[in-house]
Amino acid sequence: MRALEPLAWVGPAVVLIAVVVLWPVVEMIRSSFLQISRVGIVRGFNGLDNYDKLFAEKDFADVMVRSVIWVVAVVALTVLISLALAQLFNQRFPGRKVARWALIAPWAASVLMTAIVFKWMLDPEVGVINQIRLKLGLIDAMGGASADQLGDASTAMPWLVFVAVFVSVPFTTYALLAGLATIPTDVYEAAKMDGASWIRTYWSITLPLLRPALTVAALINVMNVFNSFPIIWAMTHGQPGYSTATSTILMFILKGSDIGESAAMSVVNFGMVLVITALFLKISRWNRAVA
Repeated sequence: MRALEPLAWVGPAVVLIAVVVLWPVVEMIRSSFLQISRVGIVRGFNGLDNYDKLFAEKDFADVMVRSVIWVVAVVALTVLISLALAQLFNQRFPGRKVARWALIAPWAASVLMTAIVFKWMLDPEVGVINQIRLKLGLIDAMGGASADQLGDASTAMPWLVFVAVFVSVPFTTYALLAGLATIPTDVYEAAKMDGASWIRTYWSITLPLLRPALTVAALINVMNVFNSFPIIWAMTHGQPGYSTATSTILMFILKGSDIGESAAMSVVNFGMVLVITALFLKISRWNRAVA
C-alpha cells in the first residue's frame, strides 16, 4: 500500500496530461484516416486518401517551406534582439525599472489585438504608417499598390515577421534576464583580472553560462511560432493567394472544406514541430554540461 502513495501525487498530473495532451493527439491521428463531412459526420475509413489529397495540393510544398522560413526568421531575430536587450536591462541605468515594465506591454497585450492594431496601422488609406510614408515622400498621394503593404507578398511577410518578433521579444528577454541573474559575478571579476576584453568575456563566459536559459527560451519560441495562428490570420488571412500562409493557416482553411484533410495537415504539422524541435536540441547541444 505504501508503494502506491506516490500515485496520489503524480496521478492527477498523469490523468491531466492523458486527457489534455495524449487523447487529442490520438484523436487527431485517427481523424486523419477517416472520411468526415463538413458538418463533422464520420462516413467511414478513408485510408491514406486524406494524405494523398493533402500532398497533391499545389501550394502544399510552398506552404511547408514558408513555415520553416517563418520559424527560423522569427526565432533568430527574437533571440538576437532579446540577447541585446537582456544585456542592456541587466545593467544599472536611470529609468531601468520603467524600461523593464514598458517591455512587458507587448507581451501582456492580446496577440490578436496587437495584430489587429498593426493591420489598422498598415491600412492603405488611413493607416498611420502610410501617412508617415506619405509625409516623407516615400509614396504619392494616390498611394496605389505600394501603399497596400499587406496586399503584396514581398512586403506582407516581412511585416508579419516584425509583428511576431514584436510580441515574442518580451518573454525571451525576461527569460534571458533570469539566466543572466544566475551567473556569479566572481567569474567576471576573474576574467577582468586576466585582462579579457568584454567581447571575449561575453563569448567565453556569458553565452556558455546562459545556454540553459537560451535553449529553453528559443525552444518555446520555436513551438509557439510554428503553431502561431492569430497574427497571420488577423493581418492577411494567408493572402494574397497562399503567399503568406503557413501550415497552421492551411490547416484552418482546409477545415472548411475537408475535415479529414485538415486532420492530415494537423498530423504533418505535429510531425514538423517534433522534427524541428529535435534538430534544434541536437544543434544546441542542450544536454551537454557547460565546460
